Amino acid sequence: MIDPVEVAERVAQVRREIADRTDRHVSIVAVTKTFGVDAWVAAHDAGCDGIGENYAQELGAKAAEMSPPLSVHFIGAIQSNKVKVIAPIVTVWQGVDRVSVIDEIARRAPGATVLLQVNTTGESSKSGVEPVVLAQLCQHAARQGLDLRGLMTLGPTSGGEAETRASFELLRSLADDHGLRD
Repeated sequence: MIDPVEVAERVAQVRREIADRTDRHVSIVAVTKTFGVDAWVAAHDAGCDGIGENYAQELGAKAAEMSPPLSVHFIGAIQSNKVKVIAPIVTVWQGVDRVSVIDEIARRAPGATVLLQVNTTGESSKSGVEPVVLAQLCQHAARQGLDLRGLMTLGPTSGGEAETRASFELLRSLADDHGLRD
């Protein structure tokens, strides 16, 4: 069971920590996978900017139970055949890393907002397009009329702060190189 008071306290703490580091707006997306719709309500009431889900079937079931109170980010790798089911629910598609997924999102949700996933660690266990072919995927998303808002990555599985920082610095550099704002 989700404790909405605890969620609100944690979100407030995260916002304070962000404010200590930057004056830029940073969106907080609460990942609610494996939790019920009460997590959606708690995230909304705590002032989160969105919710994140990475299981298409779970997202569909939750949305059938309750209208999403916030922007819904699909944060996992998505199979083309699942796009049809969740396209009416998803606000932002994160983790897009294949032409076939771009094509299906464009077909089911024209103009949808997407973040392309880049494998910035070189780990074979991580999804994401390799940096050397990112330009091709960006161009394809643009040709399909999608709102390519930015990039995302998963940090390294192991290693220290230096490896993590390098992974995200590469992502920022790639986003800048492609004129992406997020």
